[in-house]
Amino acid sequence: MLLIPAIDLKDGHCVRLKQGDMDQSTIFSEDPAAMARSWVDKGARRLHLVDLNGAFAGKPRNEAAIKRILAEVGNEIDVQLGGGIRDLDTIERYLDAGLRYVIIGTAAVKNPGFLQDACTAFGGHIIVGLDAKDGRVATDGWSKLTGHEVVDLGKKFQDYGVESIIYTDIGRDGMLSGINIEATVRLAQALTIPVIASGGLSNMADIDALCAVEDEGVQGVICGRSIYSGDLDFAAAQERADELNG
Repeated sequence: MLLIPAIDLKDGHCVRLKQGDMDQSTIFSEDPAAMARSWVDKGARRLHLVDLNGAFAGKPRNEAAIKRILAEVGNEIDVQLGGGIRDLDTIERYLDAGLRYVIIGTAAVKNPGFLQDACTAFGGHIIVGLDAKDGRVATDGWSKLTGHEVVDLGKKFQDYGVESIIYTDIGRDGMLSGINIEATVRLAQALTIPVIASGGLSNMADIDALCAVEDEGVQGVICGRSIYSGDLDFAAAQERADELNG
């Protein structure tokens, strides 16, 4: 079970939002590269970066900070990034800089042809982020709820050749209210590619619950507000996951 610390970037700083609201952000570090180093030193085996400004602008906005993070830890662990990635040139530029995985979210739903092209050009490097509420997929920084069912889109994108899917319950993100295990497992059982849980991780009980369903296809979990607020000790949580699942 991969525990993946999130570094959300806004205006070059490491922040956390509540339910995707850019006006409800808490700055946790002015030096995201140092933050990345600290998570690696605590045992992280992958990092999850989000260009928040990029997600809303539809193009990269925190590229300098991202490249500093890659220079700091990119040779040691896998780093994945989402937010504002809408064209193949951007993907290529980030992969060349040392990024391991690119996460495509809104663009995957609105422009599936682009996702297909990305999977063809950069096989093994493309992850899709599906953000949902009550089983329906949301786009545009969670501001628009579509009519698409999560499982249906997951199967479609799996056929395109995506590496894995990050499933975020947007009703829980940043709220420390617990992972939506049931919905995550439902998606994982419908697919043959791994699913990464996201949204609401709050304590060690969530880690235990996730480890119990790892065999269903749940590969890891994005760790956000809980590891910054101290509600969850990241190093202890990763140790616990390793004990439970080897």
